[in-house]
Amino acid sequence: MSEQPIVIAGGSGFIGNALAREFVAHGRPVFVLTRRPRERNDGVREICWDGEKPDEWGQCLAGAAAVINLTGRSINCRHTPENLREIIRSRVQSVKAIAAAMAQSPSPPSVWVQASATGFYGDTGDRLCAESAPHGRDRLAEVCREWETAFTSATLPATRRAVLRIGFVLGREGGALPVLARLTRWFLGGSAGSGRQYLSWIHLADVVGIFAAAVANPALAGTYNAVAPAPVTNAEFMRELRGALHRPWSPPAPALAVKLGARLMGTEGSLALVSQRCSAQKLLDAGFQFQFPELAPALSDLCPGT
Repeated sequence: MSEQPIVIAGGSGFIGNALAREFVAHGRPVFVLTRRPRERNDGVREICWDGEKPDEWGQCLAGAAAVINLTGRSINCRHTPENLREIIRSRVQSVKAIAAAMAQSPSPPSVWVQASATGFYGDTGDRLCAESAPHGRDRLAEVCREWETAFTSATLPATRRAVLRIGFVLGREGGALPVLARLTRWFLGGSAGSGRQYLSWIHLADVVGIFAAAVANPALAGTYNAVAPAPVTNAEFMRELRGALHRPWSPPAPALAVKLGARLMGTEGSLALVSQRCSAQKLLDAGFQFQFPELAPALSDLCPGT
């Protein structure tokens, strides 16, 4: 079993913690780059970095098997011009810092797996988007475009690189599902807006599996949609969630109510109203096997005993 460590930048969050547990469970040491390191006794070593420039943290890249970059300010906020600038800056600067540190390392990781998001495509209606689809024109699409451009423009000829455009991640302890589940338990689990907008969801276990496959499989390079094979509309998603939580029909929330509610919660209503229907075919063609390809079993797994 290889003892080469895995370096996870921005690895103290929802997806990063799950990834760290997965690699440690398979005997891999894990270095997590974070702004607020803490002592751990679970096989994970946290290392301080600022996410903006190469520094002493770059030493942990030497001899590592792979670097995974999840860094970036959450989009779960009001999308003011100031916040959008910070969202872009945090993503682009972290990519540039890792690229510079790898260029200086005597033995950099041979694999770099970079997070992106299905927001790259913008609001696509019911059009199915493969990875070759053009980027959208809205603000979050521009964030993703700049994020990916910083990654692909780095000069690292000896490093295999993969971009994962992550969809709506379902997990018990993070992301939007706990909030939606709480609203649904309060009988506020109706569809948002028209309900016809598509949601390209994915179970956290499959996100972890895709990252692990991208590290281990030398054939995985380029861009992949990290989404389940069966995107659903918002109305279908909320219906399945109500079923998993044993709640009856709930009245739909008009788009204006969604926007006002989001403002009160300090987030952006468009996150629930845009439509992104993304294809997982490229991952399937590469041989990836989803644990949860369908929504109902995924929600049953994440909402047990309710």
